Amino acid sequence: MTRTDQHIEVLLEQCKSGNQRAQMEVYRRYYKAMYNTSFRIVKDSFKAEDIMQESFLTAFTKLDTLKDASMFGSWLKRIVINNSIYDYHKNKKNYDVPLEEVLYKVEDDQGVTEDHEWTHVKAAQIMQCMKSLKENYQLILTLFLIEGYDYDEIGEIMNISYANCRTMISRAKDSLKQKLKPVAGF
Repeated sequence: MTRTDQHIEVLLEQCKSGNQRAQMEVYRRYYKAMYNTSFRIVKDSFKAEDIMQESFLTAFTKLDTLKDASMFGSWLKRIVINNSIYDYHKNKKNYDVPLEEVLYKVEDDQGVTEDHEWTHVKAAQIMQCMKSLKENYQLILTLFLIEGYDYDEIGEIMNISYANCRTMISRAKDSLKQKLKPVAGF
């Protein structure tokens, strides 16, 4: 079996013993997705790269705390998101990158609304409208609609209650809908 064919569980066991080739293989398998996850939050290529690399270092040093090796991808993604959110909050006041520079994929099954009339609104238009939302609305919609986190996970990430999370997502969606109406011609 070649290294690229190995299951993640085998690679992680090798990583625990300090095998650098196994670490590089794990990195190769996950770095693009983790970079994109961080970039969607911090909106800065260099910061996203740094956060992604720091997250891998954290993951490799804390592999013994991972109970189920098959959950490595989601565990690593959580580390990346937590580090990205931390950086986002740390630099929130100096943050000024236009959202239209960031490419997003809005999933149909997680769409902005359940109304069919909105399905033709292009992702670029949605992102342009998201740009005008309050920063906390932009962040929570990114976590909910794009990253696919549920209310409990977002509440934990943003350190807010479940009820507050639901309310904020609802208000953010409503705000986005109102801003999309003129764009969509409704």
